[in-house]
Amino acid sequence: MKRSKERENFEPKQRKWEMPDTYVILFLVLLLAVIATYLIPSGSFEREMVDEVERVIPNTYSQTDGAALGLMDIFRSIQTGMIESADIIFMVLFTGGAFEIIERSGALRGGINRAINLTRGREFWMIAVVSTVFALGGAVGAVANAVIAFVVIGVIIARTLKLDPIIAVAITFGANFAGFNVGFINPYTVGIAQDIAGLPIFSGAVFRFIVFVIILATTIWYTWRYAKRIMEDPSKSLVGIYQTDEEDEKVDASFTTRHKILLSFVGLSLAFFVYASTQLGWEISDMAAFFIFIGLTAGVIAGMHYNTIAITFLEGTKKLAYGALVVGLARAVIVVLEDGQVLDSIVYGLAVPLESFPPVLAAIGMFVSNGLLNFLVNSGSGQAMISIPMLAPLADMVGVTRQVAVQAYQFGDGLTNSIFPTSGILMASLAVANVSWAKWVKWMFPLFLIWVVIAVLTLSIGVMINWGPF
Repeated sequence: MKRSKERENFEPKQRKWEMPDTYVILFLVLLLAVIATYLIPSGSFEREMVDEVERVIPNTYSQTDGAALGLMDIFRSIQTGMIESADIIFMVLFTGGAFEIIERSGALRGGINRAINLTRGREFWMIAVVSTVFALGGAVGAVANAVIAFVVIGVIIARTLKLDPIIAVAITFGANFAGFNVGFINPYTVGIAQDIAGLPIFSGAVFRFIVFVIILATTIWYTWRYAKRIMEDPSKSLVGIYQTDEEDEKVDASFTTRHKILLSFVGLSLAFFVYASTQLGWEISDMAAFFIFIGLTAGVIAGMHYNTIAITFLEGTKKLAYGALVVGLARAVIVVLEDGQVLDSIVYGLAVPLESFPPVLAAIGMFVSNGLLNFLVNSGSGQAMISIPMLAPLADMVGVTRQVAVQAYQFGDGLTNSIFPTSGILMASLAVANVSWAKWVKWMFPLFLIWVVIAVLTLSIGVMINWGPF
């Protein structure tokens, strides 16, 4: 009996299955990408430079001798992915540092608390207004990669409303891509795509704006529905609501003149940040550097000691290190596919079957193929350069207008950015709010499906009305 008891004591307990960590998921995707380089023939399109932009030349695909990837190439790709994503990684880190200083000053919390007090009992309008602002930013191209920097504001709003981190991401990143999905005057996606397709720039904007309003309204409704459920029963949160602690009590402190000056500086800086990214051609590295300036200046205005500024900035970067490195690992997947020379082969394989489809199904097929392509090329402008040179002549062959083809590309790029783990912007935004990718997808997927239905209906109507240049 004694031995049987000992055997029971040492018998291993069965572990409950847990959702893999984001790093585990991305590493598995990386391994699948390596396997794909052995299964998919290597190939490439010829390219040409037009107005200093590299474009794919249609009907020039040919198979090539791809390089065989070895074991060490898997791990080298991670380092290469980190290097190629260094600008985004440092932007995430420096954003964390800057906002840590601003938040420690009490100014940001105090200002948001003042706004929330003015809308007390009308929380819907706070969520609706913030979501609309970020959706417009995505629709006009004013806020794209830059949305990462604003997620912190969403965190503070959600915490003050006693909601959860998913709301923080939903009203900033989620709303931003609700607008980006249509991008009725986005120069970096629709503008580039229309230029390549030979359409007047920003043509078809009225129809796109109508679709934008529908998608935005649906997104606000979905977000508020979840927020209201949490407010009535906090246990319904997927990740747990923000808990009030001593630091949160600072929001009840007086909103001082120093706070107002600091927030005015931050507001003007962020406005210039958006202006510089759209009008002055700032790259992500410029944006990252600008957040160092914002953080240091904010610390001085707040009256912090120089050692406190340095320590606080570094503490902010440490909080976002997890998410910053996720961006590099996501990029490693693309590095593997590029090194194996199968990326163009995948694009070619997605485009060829569409030639035999009737117009409506061809338009939907373009949307689906661009969505799949976005798993590999999650740069809106980059995907336009690759896919539109093929989709434009393909649209002519299958009886779909080029305007519909452009919108199919835009939907394929925009919608999937909200769920694909290879999207650096998504993973960085989730890291800022401390939301796991699995929890986000659980919340986001029903809304994603609603977006897909709207996209399919939009493209079908576009085909039926022969949606042209205007």
